[in-house]
Amino acid sequence: MTTAASTVKGQYHNAKLWQIGFFTLNNTATNMYMFILAFVSYYATGIAGLTVVAISTILTFMRVFDGITDPIIGFIIDKTESKFGKFRPMMIIGNIILAGSILIMYNFTHLLPESLQMLFFILIYAIYIVGYTMQTACTKAAQTVLTNDPKQRPLFAVFDGVNNTLLLTGGQIFVASYLVAKHGGFTMSLFTELNTYAIIFGFVFTALAVLGIAGKDQKEFYGLADLTVQTKFRDYWPILKGNRPLQMLIIAASSDKLTLSVLRHAVVVVMLFGILLGDYELSGTISMIIIIPTLIITFVGVAYARKTDLKKAFVISTWIGLISFAALVVFLFTIDTTAISLSNMGLATIGFIILYTLGMAFGSLPTALVNPMIADVSDYETFKSGRYVPGMIGTLFSFVDKLISSLAPALVGVAVAIIGFKDEFPTIEDELTTSLFGMTIFLAFGIPVLGWIASLVAMKFYHLDSKKMAEIQTSIADVKEKAEQAKAAAAPVYIETEKERDPLNAFPNPE
Repeated sequence: MTTAASTVKGQYHNAKLWQIGFFTLNNTATNMYMFILAFVSYYATGIAGLTVVAISTILTFMRVFDGITDPIIGFIIDKTESKFGKFRPMMIIGNIILAGSILIMYNFTHLLPESLQMLFFILIYAIYIVGYTMQTACTKAAQTVLTNDPKQRPLFAVFDGVNNTLLLTGGQIFVASYLVAKHGGFTMSLFTELNTYAIIFGFVFTALAVLGIAGKDQKEFYGLADLTVQTKFRDYWPILKGNRPLQMLIIAASSDKLTLSVLRHAVVVVMLFGILLGDYELSGTISMIIIIPTLIITFVGVAYARKTDLKKAFVISTWIGLISFAALVVFLFTIDTTAISLSNMGLATIGFIILYTLGMAFGSLPTALVNPMIADVSDYETFKSGRYVPGMIGTLFSFVDKLISSLAPALVGVAVAIIGFKDEFPTIEDELTTSLFGMTIFLAFGIPVLGWIASLVAMKFYHLDSKKMAEIQTSIADVKEKAEQAKAAAAPVYIETEKERDPLNAFPNPE
C-alpha cells in the first residue's frame, strides 16, 4: 500500500486503472436515475394527472432544494471518519434512498386522491433528492483521494465519458425504439420496466464503485491528514468568495449543464425528432450512430488533456461544440427538415448527422472533464488555505450548478406554454407549426450555443493550468514530507492560523 510518506516523496499518488474505472460507475449510477427521471413529466401529467405548469414548477423548485441540500451533505462528508472511510457509507446509503424513493413515487402517487397527489409527489421527490445528493457529492469529493497525478486525473473523464455515452444514447435508443413501441407510449407498464432496470443496474454500479474507492478512501490520502485546518459550516461563504477557480468553474460547468439538460429534456427530444423531423424513433437510431464518433472524440480529448491540461481540453471542445450547433441552426433554416431521414441519405440527412454528432460529442466532453477539474480546485483550496474540504468544494459547486441548471424544466415548460401548450406537453401526434419549429430550434440548439458562450467567457479567468497544478502539488507534498520528518523526530508540527482560516507558514502565496 502507498504510504503518506511515499506519497509526498513521489509528489503524486496514483490509482490503479481498474480503481478509476470502477469508481466512475458511481457517477453512472446517479446519471441513470437522472435519465429515468427525465421522463417523470410524462408520468406526472399523463398518469398522475398533474398539469404541465404544476409539474414544471415542482421540478424547478425541487432542483433548488437539491442545491440547498448540497452544502449540508458536503459538510457531513468532510466531518465523516469511519472504519469504512469518508465516502463509501454515503454512496451506499444514497443509492438505497434513490431506489426506495423511485419505487414509492411511481407506485403510489397516481393511486392517491387528486388533492393529495401533488403534496405526496413533492415529499417523495424531496427524499429522492437527499439520496441523489449523498451519492453525487461523493463523485466530486472523492476525486482528491483517487489520484492527484495530472496525467491520471483526466482518465476519469475517459471512463465517465464512455459510461455516460453508452447510458444516455443507449438509454434513449432503448426507450424510443423499444419501450415506447412495446408499451404503446409512456404508459405505467413502461415506467415499471424502465425503473426496474435502473434500480438493478444502480445497485451493481454502486457496489463496483465502492470496491474501486476502497483502497483510497483512507485518512493518509485526505489532504494534509492531521495537519488540515479545521473548518466550520460558516466557512462556506469565505471559501466560495476566496476561490476564483471555483467561481469560474461553477459558471462554466453550470452553463454547460443547463444547455445539456434542456437539449436532453424528454419533451425537447420529442419536439425535435418526433415533430420537427417527424420520426421519434430516429432519436434512438441517431443516438446509436453517434456512439462511436463520440467515444473516439472522448478518447482524443482526454489524451489531449493529459498531454496539455484539463483547461485547454475544456476550452477547445467547447469551441467546436458551439461552432457545430451554430452551423446546424443555420442549416436547418435553409433546408426541408422532412428530408432528414435514414431512408433518404441526401445532403440534408448527412449534414444534420455530421453537425449534430460534432455538437453533441464535443459539447458533452467538458461535462466529463469537470469532475477531475473539481479535484484540482479542491487541491488549490488546500494549497491556498490549508483546508482539506473536498465535500464542501464539491457541494458548493453543485449548489450553484443546480440552482442554474434547475431552470431547465421551467424553461422548457414556459417555452412550450408560450406557443400554446399550457395543459399538456407536445407529443409526436402534434403537427409542426411555424411557432413550434422556431421554439424547437431555440431549445435544442439556441440554448446550447448561448450556454457555451458563457462557459468560454468564464474559462478566460480560470488559471489552474498544468504549470499552476504542478506548483500546487509540489507545495502540498513538501508540507507532508516536513510533517513526516517532524513526526519521525517526535517533534510536534503546528500550522499557524488566523481564526482557523489562513495558514501563515505552511504555504507560499498562491498568487
